[in-house]
Amino acid sequence: MALLFLLTALAGVAMLRCEGKTVSGFFSSDIARQSGGQQVAKFLFHGTNALLSCQIDNNTVAVDTDAKLHLFHEQVWLKLQEETGRLNCLVKFSEAQLTISLDDVENNQTISQFLHPQAWHIVYADRFTCPEEDENGRGTDGIAAKTIKFKLLLLNPDAANNPLDHFSAEESGLHDFYFLLVLAYFIVACIYTQPIWRSIKKGGPMHTVLKVLSIGLLLQAGAAFTNYMHLSRYSVDGIGIPLLGSLAELCDMVSQIQMLYMLMSLCMGWTLGRMGRTQGRLLQWDTTPTSTAIAIVAVITQGILLLWEQFEDTDHHSYHAHQSTAALLLIVLRVCLALLLASSLYQIITMERSALKRDFYISFAKGCILWFLCHPALVATSMMFAEYQREKIIIITVTLCQSISMVILYRLFISRSLYWEVSALSSVTLPLTMSPGYRSRYSS
Repeated sequence: MALLFLLTALAGVAMLRCEGKTVSGFFSSDIARQSGGQQVAKFLFHGTNALLSCQIDNNTVAVDTDAKLHLFHEQVWLKLQEETGRLNCLVKFSEAQLTISLDDVENNQTISQFLHPQAWHIVYADRFTCPEEDENGRGTDGIAAKTIKFKLLLLNPDAANNPLDHFSAEESGLHDFYFLLVLAYFIVACIYTQPIWRSIKKGGPMHTVLKVLSIGLLLQAGAAFTNYMHLSRYSVDGIGIPLLGSLAELCDMVSQIQMLYMLMSLCMGWTLGRMGRTQGRLLQWDTTPTSTAIAIVAVITQGILLLWEQFEDTDHHSYHAHQSTAALLLIVLRVCLALLLASSLYQIITMERSALKRDFYISFAKGCILWFLCHPALVATSMMFAEYQREKIIIITVTLCQSISMVILYRLFISRSLYWEVSALSSVTLPLTMSPGYRSRYSS
């Protein structure tokens, strides 16, 4: 029940925070005055023909209040925010790299060429924002009524250099990646669905493992498909379908938790159950109260950290760039779990006398370590790249690595299931031993 509550809460948080790069709302003189400028959006422009288009419903009010959009480079804006309180308001806005006066119903501004993609903070201000600018002494009377409805379009150039691409530089390529991923899942499903279903129906020691692994794979495929649908709409209107984006994150989180429980329960069950197991017993999903408790504690801890990460990081992605406390703790947890599983499996491998079982445990260890360590390792590797590339690199590479891990585990458990089937059949139809008297009767 606690796990279900965490998942439901996560879905609610994700739906509340979804937004696209087509921004709609109201410019408010009151908010701009209280905050020293109303922050509207952040966007990474790139190329030679990027476009900012702001449509307002009342240009008369905009002209009367001298409404403007100020564009700051991210480094400049963050530095100005640190100096808030010590810096004159008018001086702060004079540092803007670009200023757009909202004189018309539709205001378009081409953003100049960049050597590299740059993040811009877009801030609204008018003549009421800075107290120093109120030269006629009109004070704050009537500020609350000064609102302007707006729609802001942020566009990068497409392949033909036309400003029609809603994707920020840090998001470019994700739509194509999810398309190829969904296509790959579809092809694999067409080829392997029937063999996997037959293996599951036949039962055996790997029956439950194959079912859990199949559900985890379906959840990951569902996350990829919903992300693709969200980004397909996003590429058209800059908003997408936020509910599908939230559903993709939820599917991925459930898949992560389910895989964590399965891998921890399997490994701890084998480790703690070895002392009471005969060497000839077939490998299967052994569970003990202790192994189940360890797996549940790990699942709850990861669920809490994933939920905390959603509160701290408002970007709408399954894998984040890990700049928050919760995200760093999540990396530490995964590294610790990988070390725990590696230690347990190393003890099992060194004590195992059967070469067949050693090969099984070694392959299982490869799949586990790849699943848990790919995320921390790729987060560390991404630090060598530009900041706008990091999250995209993490999303693509972690998704691919975990898919490879699932393939390794699938092949391992299916081969083990077939081995059990042949062994069970052989024990019924073939003589396992032949007595000396029986052999001498035919040799004489």
